Amino acid sequence: MTVALMWEARAVAGRGEELLAWARAQDLAPAPARRETFRAPQDRVLVITWWDADHEAVLPELPDPEAGLASRAPHRWRFEPVDG
Repeated sequence: MTVALMWEARAVAGRGEELLAWARAQDLAPAPARRETFRAPQDRVLVITWWDADHEAVLPELPDPEAGLASRAPHRWRFEPVDG
């Protein structure tokens, strides 16, 4: 089975590039099967990782950013693929 972990945070105003760099620098061990990083208006950063694991598996996730970098706690969700 495949599970996708989504991590999304919003930077403090004007610190979007710093949050993006921070998220890209975070190592996950073991490494996911796939990892993509996105940015959006309002200094938002999104990281999606794909794992060959069950939905409930214990998997490494990105931590909360250092204090003062994000304007709120990150949102985290898990998804599994749906056929058709």
